[in-house]
Amino acid sequence: MLFIDIRNVQREEIENIYGKISPFEFKDKLIKLAEGQRVKSAHTLLDAGRGNPNWTAATPREAFFAFGIFAVEETRRTWNDGDLAGMPRKDGIAERLYDYLESHKEMPGVTLIKDIIDYGIKREGFDPDKWVFELTDAIIGDNYPVPDRMLTHIERIVHEYLVQELCYNKPPVGRFNIFAVEGATAAMCYVFDSLIANELLARGDKIALMVPVFTPYLEIPHLPRYNFEVVHINAAELTEDGTHTWQYPESEINKLKDSSIKALFVVNPSNPPSVAMKPECVQKLVDIVQNDNPDLMIISDDVYSTFVNNFRSLMADLPYNTIGVYSFSKYFGVTGWRLGTIVLYEKNVFDKLLKELQEDKKVELRQRYGALSTSPDEISFIDRIVADSRQVALNHTAGLSTPQQVQMAFFCAFALLDKENKYKNQTKEICRRRQKLLFDGLGLDLRKDPYDAAYYTEFDLLEWATCYYGKEFGEYLQKQYKPVDILYRLAEESSIVLLSGGGFQGPEWSIRISLANLKDDAYSKIGEALHKILEEYVESWKQLN
Repeated sequence: MLFIDIRNVQREEIENIYGKISPFEFKDKLIKLAEGQRVKSAHTLLDAGRGNPNWTAATPREAFFAFGIFAVEETRRTWNDGDLAGMPRKDGIAERLYDYLESHKEMPGVTLIKDIIDYGIKREGFDPDKWVFELTDAIIGDNYPVPDRMLTHIERIVHEYLVQELCYNKPPVGRFNIFAVEGATAAMCYVFDSLIANELLARGDKIALMVPVFTPYLEIPHLPRYNFEVVHINAAELTEDGTHTWQYPESEINKLKDSSIKALFVVNPSNPPSVAMKPECVQKLVDIVQNDNPDLMIISDDVYSTFVNNFRSLMADLPYNTIGVYSFSKYFGVTGWRLGTIVLYEKNVFDKLLKELQEDKKVELRQRYGALSTSPDEISFIDRIVADSRQVALNHTAGLSTPQQVQMAFFCAFALLDKENKYKNQTKEICRRRQKLLFDGLGLDLRKDPYDAAYYTEFDLLEWATCYYGKEFGEYLQKQYKPVDILYRLAEESSIVLLSGGGFQGPEWSIRISLANLKDDAYSKIGEALHKILEEYVESWKQLN
């Protein structure tokens, strides 16, 4: 009788697909292996592969649901026929809300609602009835989003939040225009599609990616509809002792002097290292744009910005050239709400390049957008993104759902009102505490880095081997093992699932550990399990010498 060791079959399958599919798809294979081991050993499955935070912002959610009850009562004021109600009315609605809040003082979220309404009236100068009515009608969701790009008052609140968080309260003169979208995922799709649709990028054009980077940015450019030539700007800077800083040396940033590179895509702070670009890197990039590549289009994804002290986005230092992408998912624990923004400065290179297109391309674009305006040439790029998000023909149904926009506004106002940054400091402390527990479990000192968001950690096993045991051990590790071996053993022996950093165009022997989605004690266990495997490799090497 032929006996087959199922573990060897699983191992062979995992080794065969390693490096050939997305690390997130590869993770699913490891989860199946880890779940099987969990059943046999009673281990708890520890999946640190995906960065969904395990905290939520409760107070702005309480305000959202409490306000929703008020809004429903407003619809019944108009028309109340059992299960059927009408639509809210604007006249006197602010006074009715204040009366409602006064009579429901004990309801969770009521205090924040009052503070939000007061903020809009006193700080932003909103007309009380118009401000309250926009929120009321929006949370009921009884009308299409108008304007389709974003509701007027809500855009003002979100604008102030983005200035606070992405510009460190020092924005360029002027305003940003904002398109509320279904998370950063939708933002990516919309931006890529509109760049192609408006012929600002064409199939085969040269673009740059700052790597390591979130995998869709690696995968999308090679899809047949884009097929871009991709230049990697590598975060290859090392300290004197050979440790990664995950910053970009001047030699890498200088690649952008090539004016044939039309667009730069960057996640800042990065993913998976989750390290923000240091000011020296930013200044070098600013110099290159100003002196060598003034028409460079930059798309900066800043989802992890709130976890870095004094963060400043490229859209603050290079507003003319940069589209900002921001998602609320990580900071507020709101991945399921799908809340994100596309942000573009009122004066920008994208509109300039549209005006400079050759006449034959302008003719095509007039046909594309002709149903939207009698002067289609004058439609701005961000408004074209809005139209393209609904294949242009369905532009009248464009826009993020209005209840989602209200929740977005409540999150933003909550953060703007938190002058002591209590909530922000809580979230940062969670990540830093877990990072320390992980490194303690590994038996390693944690290097302090002011640009580290600590949302993820990218740990380079080969760097560790060389730094602590020398070049010979590093060569032994590469000769005797594969990067997948450690991921496999963690899953099989300890029911721990991590991601390969190589799948993010990082070092081949690096692994990504999410610090956001597990309980604190899990990170001690992950560090200890990883330390045990590494020490076994060391002992095997020592026995040969």
